[in-house]
Order: sequence, then structure tokens, then C-alpha cells
Amino acid sequence: MASFDMKKLATLSLFVLLSFLATAQETTLTPKYSNEFLAIGVGANALGMSNAVVAGVDDVTAGYWNPAGLTEVEDFLQIGAMHAEYFAGIAKYDYIGIAKPIDEQSAAGFTFIRFGVDDIPNTTQLIDKDGNVNYDNITSFSAGDYAFLFSYARKSKIEGLSLGGNFKVIYRHVGDFAKAWGFGLDAGIKYKLGDKWKFGALVRDVSTTFNAWSYSLDDQMIETFEITGNVIPTNGLEITLPKIILGAQFKTNVYKEFYVKSEINFDLNTDGRRNVLFRTDPISIDPHMGLELGYGKWVALRFGVLNFQWIKNPDLSESLTVQPNIGIGVGFKGISIDYAFTDIGDKSVALYSHIFSLRFKLNDPKQSEE
Repeated sequence: MASFDMKKLATLSLFVLLSFLATAQETTLTPKYSNEFLAIGVGANALGMSNAVVAGVDDVTAGYWNPAGLTEVEDFLQIGAMHAEYFAGIAKYDYIGIAKPIDEQSAAGFTFIRFGVDDIPNTTQLIDKDGNVNYDNITSFSAGDYAFLFSYARKSKIEGLSLGGNFKVIYRHVGDFAKAWGFGLDAGIKYKLGDKWKFGALVRDVSTTFNAWSYSLDDQMIETFEITGNVIPTNGLEITLPKIILGAQFKTNVYKEFYVKSEINFDLNTDGRRNVLFRTDPISIDPHMGLELGYGKWVALRFGVLNFQWIKNPDLSESLTVQPNIGIGVGFKGISIDYAFTDIGDKSVALYSHIFSLRFKLNDPKQSEE
């Protein structure tokens, strides 16, 4: 029984390792879905609205969603944090953000993101060259994706118009076997029309982001690749093509401090035909929308839909599916706690996750002393 379990463990861990390395190698040739960990999103407030926030975002999470929104941060300092677990806790996603006004016209921000799978059994050395099984040779490794975003935003001379950008550094690794460094730029714009309308646009990877992969494989791993029929990875570039996100938000008070806010976004992917609502080549259009009902800065209920997908039925006909999200947020004395019940695109209720995030504001210590 133990031997059978060990065989299953060896097979599973080998499959995971080969999948990670093969995926990294294939993206050199096929850039679609590159750096997708940066498409998950940050902040349960945004996830509850199905990521439809590019026009309305005005807090610390703007460093991720649309850096132009940082110009609406008026506090001395804002800090945001989120921890999420996906696939029954196998994958972990962490976010930390900081935003601070520089002066009345400009602001800066920093965003850190990690998406990783830890403690993956490495059984590639389980059997030595003589065919002997040695369980002491089993080690573990982690596969992680890291992003560091440095943001800057400034109000233009046109009233209501703000511009912003990100310089991002990406580090990805699969244990000690493979690693990549990448660099890229994002550009955002935001326009406020009156008291009710906001419009925004973000071009992710406007410069085209390049990840340079390098591999460190020993002879036994290379032999494993050959035996299993996998292509031996070679050093190369992974390319992330630009993605354009357009958004419009409408917000109005319905009674005293009770308000309603709705936003719709359109993701324009430039990496070819995707299985989204509007499937065209080379640009596919993926809409998502959210609704928020709230009372001042105290409480908010959020709803949203995204991931419109065409599913082929057994009779070869197609049907449209959609992923709903819900969320709630509460605020008190500069602290906001947000919750979202969401998924990262798999549409299986069993894999929905409970996401919590925190935002809080710090006052100027000099003003406190006065």
C-alpha cells in the first residue's frame, strides 16, 4: 500500500514539475495567457464587483487597477493587503499596496503581488542510477510568480483628467530548475465628468513585457524529460502582449448618504482569438460589470458578473455561461474590511473562494502633534 501511494506521489509531483517547466517553455512560442497571475485582481472590494473598477478606482488598489486613480487618494498614506487561497488551499495569492500623495497634483504607489504553490514534492531523484528507491532523496520545491509595481500619477491641466503609469518588475521561478526576470510598463487615464460619471482606460503591458527564462537541469532531469517525451526547455523569452481595458462608471445618491454605483468594463485582448463573449482575431472583447449599493463609507453590498464563456455542448451546439460574484464591505474610522465570494475563472462552485482584504488610512503624524 505504501509503495502504491509513493508511486502515485512520484507520478503527481513529476507531472506538476514537468507541467510548470513545459508551460514556461511553451509560452516562449505562444504568448497567449502570459503572466496571467497579474490578471486575477487585488482587493475584495474590486473582486466583489467582478473587477469592473478601472474607471472608478480611487484608493490604494489603483496602483494595480489604474494608476491614474491614485490622484484621488487624499489621505497621508493608504495601505492595502490581501491574502487568498485557491484550489482548496493549494495555491496562495498575496498582495500588499501603498499609496501616498506627493502634492496636490500628483501621487505615487507601490504594489507587491505573489502567486505561488509551495511544498511540491520533488521525486525526480527518488530512484538512483542503479534503480534503487531511496525515500530520503525526496525534497520539496516552490513555484512562485512575483510582481513589483512602481506607480506614479498626475492630474493634467484639463479639469477632471488624470494620467498614470506603472513600471513593473516580474520574477518567476520553479524551484531551482527555472527562473525568469521580466520588465514592462502600464499606462492609465481617468476622466471625471461632473459628480456622477467617471471614465477610465488602462493599457497593460503597453511596452510589451518580456520575461527572460533560464533553466538549470541536471542530467537525470534531462533524462526524465526524454523518457516522458517532453521537450527539453531551453533559455528564451516569454512575451506578454498589450491588453486594453476600457471602463465607465455611474454613481448617484438615492437618499441622503445612500448611493448606487455601477460600472462596466471591456477587456480588449490583443493576443488573438479567445473564448470570450466577442471572439474575434486579433482582438477579443471580454465585458464584465459590477453594481454597488452603499451607505456613505460605512457599508456596501456588491454584485458583479464576468467570464462570459461559450461552452460546446455534446450536440455540438454552444451555450453561454457567466460567473457571478458577490461581496460586502464595512468601514470604520479609516479602516475598511472587504469580503468577496469569487473564483478565478473556473466556474465550479466547489472552487469558489472566500476573499478578505484590508485597507486602512494613516494620518500625518505632524498634524497629530499639532
